[in-house]
Amino acid sequence: MDLSGVTYIGPELDGSANLDHLPSNLGALLEQINGFILYGGALHVRGLCQSPRWHSLEEVWHGKDAFHLLYPSVAAHWVPFAEDCVGDQFFLSDGTILRLEAETGAVHATNLTLKQFLAAVEADPVATLSAEPLIQFRKEKGDLPEGQLILAYPPFCAKESADGVSLTAMDCTKVHRFHADLERQLPQDGSLVRVL
Repeated sequence: MDLSGVTYIGPELDGSANLDHLPSNLGALLEQINGFILYGGALHVRGLCQSPRWHSLEEVWHGKDAFHLLYPSVAAHWVPFAEDCVGDQFFLSDGTILRLEAETGAVHATNLTLKQFLAAVEADPVATLSAEPLIQFRKEKGDLPEGQLILAYPPFCAKESADGVSLTAMDCTKVHRFHADLERQLPQDGSLVRVL
C-alpha cells in the first residue's frame, strides 16, 4: 500500500491487541500499520487501541456507541473498520465491503474486497469516498482536525441541501450519534421532513 497520502498513523499495537477476532486481511493490515487517516480525513481506517478513543475499532464495534446499537440496518458481526469525512461507515462482512450512509441508515454492497477497496481509494479518493465535502471544508475552513468529522447542515439527505450546505467540524462520536438520531426520525414512507 502506498502511504504517501497518510496524514495520521495509529499507535503501535501493544501486547494486549487481539487480531484473532478480525478478518485475516484486516488483521494483516493492522499488523503493518495500526490504522491511519488518508488525505487529511477523506478516509479513517480504525486501529486496535484504547487511546485515542476516536481511533478505536473496538469502541465502535463493541462499545456503548457501537454501530449495530445505533442503526437497526447494521449487523453486530459486521466490522466497522473505516469511515469517510462525513461519517459514512465502511464495514467488512464475509470478505467484502459494505457502505452505510450515516444520515439515512441505507446500506450498500460495494462488491469490493478490502484490497480492492483500498486500491480504488488510492486510484481516485474523491470519487470512491465522495470526498467533495472535505474539499469544500478545506477551502472554507482549513484542515479537518484528527478525531473530527464534517457535519453538514442541512443534512445531505434533505432536499434543502441542493441549495448548499454549511460544514462544521465536530467530534466523531457526536456526529455518529447525530446521524443515528436523524436516521431514526426519517419517515419510512417517503414523506417529507422539515429541517429546522
